[in-house]
Amino acid sequence: AYNIPGVREGLTLKRDVYRDIFAGRVHTWDDPRIRAANPGLKLPSKAIVPVVRRDSSGTTFAFTNHLGSIDPWWNAEGPGIGKLIDWPGKAMTARGNEGVAQRVMITDGAIGYMEYEFAERLGMPVASLENRSGVPVMPSPGAGQAALGSAADIPADLRLFVPDPEDAGAYPIVSYTWILLNERYADPAKATALREALTWGLDQGQVVARDLGYVPLPEHMITKAREALARVQ
Repeated sequence: AYNIPGVREGLTLKRDVYRDIFAGRVHTWDDPRIRAANPGLKLPSKAIVPVVRRDSSGTTFAFTNHLGSIDPWWNAEGPGIGKLIDWPGKAMTARGNEGVAQRVMITDGAIGYMEYEFAERLGMPVASLENRSGVPVMPSPGAGQAALGSAADIPADLRLFVPDPEDAGAYPIVSYTWILLNERYADPAKATALREALTWGLDQGQVVARDLGYVPLPEHMITKAREALARVQ
């Protein structure tokens, strides 16, 4: 999500550009590479202010895991991949997704990464990002589902990362979240309660997830999750 005075929509960022913004290599919104991708926008000669997480964050891991996937330099010599990053340049820090969102909203020239739900709920301008197929894609539940569904090989423990999805309609930065369960519980009532709650999540809960700004699971992942849940006793 971004805050560029006079630009509420239509911003597109190429892969090398959003990487270089957070690498501290692109400094102003009228940079030639940004203007080339946005010929219809009047971009100001204003400093870009990256806003990043101050706290250890799975959101930061998902973002940097993507950047490391599209450019080996990011991990080998650049800021690296992790939950807590020593960001280069003059990045502004904030705590939590809500902190990043609020900081972007009040800072002219800012751009920050956050969970989609926060930008959607607050009505923030968001950029289209160029994906692996060279297509600029806006974030949406459908584009997120296309990204998650592009991974065909699902490991037995369901711990799957999709750092650079292949689908042409995929938003490029996505992540699963996981629930960790034992396969056996000493208290049968607890096992039953967990199975029932998570079964609801894999069924009616998918509609609720979309309404809350999260990505419904691809059907093949729901099937795998049900199989794993059936083993919980």
